[in-house]
Amino acid sequence: MYIPILLTGLIAGIFGGFFGLGGGIIMIPILVLGLGFAQHTAQGTALAAMIPPIGLLAALAYWKAGHVDIKVAVMIAATFLIGGWIGGTIAQHTSPLILRKAFAIMLVVIAVKMWLGK
Repeated sequence: MYIPILLTGLIAGIFGGFFGLGGGIIMIPILVLGLGFAQHTAQGTALAAMIPPIGLLAALAYWKAGHVDIKVAVMIAATFLIGGWIGGTIAQHTSPLILRKAFAIMLVVIAVKMWLGK
């Protein structure tokens, strides 16, 4: 089981560094659909996994290239901390089926907006 988990991290890291995403769009579906994790466990595991590597090393690469607005990043981080706690608390009281379907709907909406947007 270690190889699929390590590949999940590698793929999510590549997508995270390249596109600025990873946990939600890559890790969670792999954990749920590929490795059989429950939706809540996949989401919690992905959040815990993203703390050090994506937030630190990928951001450092962007910062070195001059593509980080520190003031905006700090403001987003502060409110993300609060929003993450609120969202995580609500998720614990949501059924796994509803959580999984809501996650899928969110991915479709984002995909359609990205595809059709200017």
